[in-house]
Amino acid sequence: MFKALPFFITICLIVQAGFAQQKVAAADVQNASVTFKINQVLQSNMVIQQNKPFKVWGQAVSGEAVTVKADWMLQPVTVIAGADNKFMAIINVPEAKKGDYTAHTLTAESHQKKIMLTDLLIGDTWFLSGQSNMQFAMREVKDAATEVAAATSPNIRILNVGFNWNTKPIDTLKGDWQKVSPQTVKDFSAVGYYFGKELQSKLDIPIGLIYSGIGGSWEQAYVAQDVMAADTMLNRVYLKPFFDDPKSKEKLDGVFSFDRVYQPFLIHNAMINPFYNLSIKGICWYQGESNRAERESYLRLSYAQIKSWRTAFAQGDLPFYYVQVAPHAYEKFDSTLNDYAFFREVQEKISAMNNTAMAVTMDVGDAKNIHPTNKKPVGDRLARIALNRTYGMLDINYEGPHVDYVAFKKKKAIVNFTPASVKTKLRTTDGAEPKFFMIAGADQVFWPAEAKIINNTIELSTKQVKKPVAVRYAFTNYPVTNLENENGLPAVPFRTDNWAEPVVAKK
Repeated sequence: MFKALPFFITICLIVQAGFAQQKVAAADVQNASVTFKINQVLQSNMVIQQNKPFKVWGQAVSGEAVTVKADWMLQPVTVIAGADNKFMAIINVPEAKKGDYTAHTLTAESHQKKIMLTDLLIGDTWFLSGQSNMQFAMREVKDAATEVAAATSPNIRILNVGFNWNTKPIDTLKGDWQKVSPQTVKDFSAVGYYFGKELQSKLDIPIGLIYSGIGGSWEQAYVAQDVMAADTMLNRVYLKPFFDDPKSKEKLDGVFSFDRVYQPFLIHNAMINPFYNLSIKGICWYQGESNRAERESYLRLSYAQIKSWRTAFAQGDLPFYYVQVAPHAYEKFDSTLNDYAFFREVQEKISAMNNTAMAVTMDVGDAKNIHPTNKKPVGDRLARIALNRTYGMLDINYEGPHVDYVAFKKKKAIVNFTPASVKTKLRTTDGAEPKFFMIAGADQVFWPAEAKIINNTIELSTKQVKKPVAVRYAFTNYPVTNLENENGLPAVPFRTDNWAEPVVAKK
């Protein structure tokens, strides 16, 4: 026969039971508010990245099973939602077959609720980002009416991500995957579309294109806070001024504002972070105009951006192909100014990083328009890089004439180019002599040079320089050039000297 429990122990047990019932009730309420869904990145009409593990992630009630099945899988994959009400299943995806545009389905099922994605294609997906020249839409390009009307490519799928920013990393986004048509492509990145169109034509597989960026934005806006905090220079140049600025305390309302797109990490949190679980083929980047006054800090920031994005995507050293800023005067029509040239020089140094390359734009700039309308060559050049470097089509040249060395012979300078960049002969777009070569003597004063194509070299001379010691090519702010190789790829600007950049007084 059991003795009666002491009164205070009985009361404690009753209270504990009450707390337990409250916890269960609270958990039931919390679970009741959890709606089973997959992440917004994953939608019908998208291109599933071929030949890589593919993550299917989203929200489900903690402890519930989630089963994922695609029509190319023999067996489904089942996972259990975690305590944070999130799940992630990883499935295998086969290699894309040339000419195969089969529409696939994928289902995710939990607690008697099923989500089905339809009209999925297996191919390659590229992530595009940057500021206004990457955002520049097809409806704005040269010959827009004709170009948009011809954009009937349902095997290219596009996702145009709506603008957003946040002080903390989030995983939601605005935008729908769509098939390319005149109606859907008109507001999509022209550089991105031309890039994807050329890939799809040469590879004959489905191509997915995501554009997530915004005009006017600065590069630091695309880099995570902790990445910049871990680097002394980046912390000093970008983070500290931000946190010292009263604007950093202002609430973000999701409405675009030019006076805030210089602020670090905010765009990254809302427009880059949501994609880190997605399998992709590579990245294309077009940005720099906003950061044009920077030098060493921009190079350091670019390295940090590329490295951190690759780490976050967790797919190895993803290809990172980027676009050189095009010639532009910024309303200072002085042909001797060269601050923009020094910035382009910094941009070129980014390509020293593994698996990166720069598309040159010296022939398609506009001194009076920061947004040149001839975007097809830019997209095509990015595609050339990808076809050669990523897809191994080595017969597709992607390099314009790139200086190897300059030989000085009495009153002349002979410019020699790397053999790979002049596999096809040098020429000019207009049949005239090459423009924008300058030579200097020991006095460091540069004079325009007479330039002649001799085989695959350029011979330079000028009466003003008796003994040349330095050569510069297209090393001013807005030289729209005419020198190229027979692949139509423009020569890369260069200088042979290491003289300091002149200080230009601000007006």
